[in-house]
Amino acid sequence: MVHNLGLSSSIVNHFISEIRDITIQQDRMRFRRNLERMGEIFAYEISKELEYKDKDVTTSLGSAIVPVIKEQPIVATILRAGLPLHQGILNYFDHADNGFISAYRKHHKDGSFEIKLEYVSCPSLDGRVLILCDPMLATGASMVSTYKAMLEMGRPTHTHIVSVLASTQGVEHLKSQLPMERISIWAAAIDEELTAQSYIVPGLGDAGDLAYGQKL
Repeated sequence: MVHNLGLSSSIVNHFISEIRDITIQQDRMRFRRNLERMGEIFAYEISKELEYKDKDVTTSLGSAIVPVIKEQPIVATILRAGLPLHQGILNYFDHADNGFISAYRKHHKDGSFEIKLEYVSCPSLDGRVLILCDPMLATGASMVSTYKAMLEMGRPTHTHIVSVLASTQGVEHLKSQLPMERISIWAAAIDEELTAQSYIVPGLGDAGDLAYGQKL
């Protein structure tokens, strides 16, 4: 299932407008905070899909039966751009286990690129719910490679793939390459176009550079 939060009128679109805005993007702290806030919104929406159990809570005047999350998910992110989004999700799933993946595009002189994964740190995924986040889903190649690499850590019962901005091509690539009966895709906006260099248009630019500065 694909969840596009931007299709309905909500505060999500206000944050997306700031994340895209080239003037507001000059404030790195604001850009990171907006990604973090998006993570919090995604976490709230995903929380509706989790399993719950009743808990007897003692108050100062008695007791109350409150449904609470049965088991916290595992929150994993692709470094480095995913860190603010990851933190936003972690703000709500504050007892979650965590995973981190180093994945990047290695560009060649002919303009092509390959996806390189160099580091994966994650607890066992067996029987767990996984939230895998990266702010941008362009071609979808990085996300597919990352998901398949993480299966070496076990088989999650369900995976929620979270991106602030996605491309139609990237979403379709995930749907064609991954077991969608066990995967949900979450985005705040889905753009139609990719450039020849596989950047989303209108997109927002390079999320990692905007959050942390340019890299070599």
